[in-house]
Amino acid sequence: FLRFVRTLRVLQSVKVFNKLKMLVNTVGASFLALFWSIVLLAVVMIMAALFLCQSVSSALEDESILLESRIWIYKRYGTSARSFWTVFELTFSGGWPNYARLLVEEVSSSFAVFFFVYIIVVVFAMFRIITALFLRDTLAFASRDAEA
Repeated sequence: FLRFVRTLRVLQSVKVFNKLKMLVNTVGASFLALFWSIVLLAVVMIMAALFLCQSVSSALEDESILLESRIWIYKRYGTSARSFWTVFELTFSGGWPNYARLLVEEVSSSFAVFFFVYIIVVVFAMFRIITALFLRDTLAFASRDAEA
């Protein structure tokens, strides 16, 4: 363990590793912002998942919808856990049309409004705001580190 500490001290004194040190310090300083970003996104995704789970519950019993479609709906939105996983995937994978199309075309066209609002607000707006905040914090930390 002492050798490891000595090695770290030697590496700290080498100028080549200053950028690495600044990068590690910046990542460490942004953990609090990362935590709250994850909490905010999780709350929004849980609300969306619960809304979708409740909204499709009547479609699961509707015999005018094809059995294959009802099975697909249950696998994606039938329980709160399945619905949350689906919302997680459609939020982060970029493949949200695959999760929305069947609901819009076979269950109700009003799901188009939900997905339109969700994608605009969460995927586009929230992600860009979170990215801008991380960038601002990173630049502020880097400028403080450069001044010191």
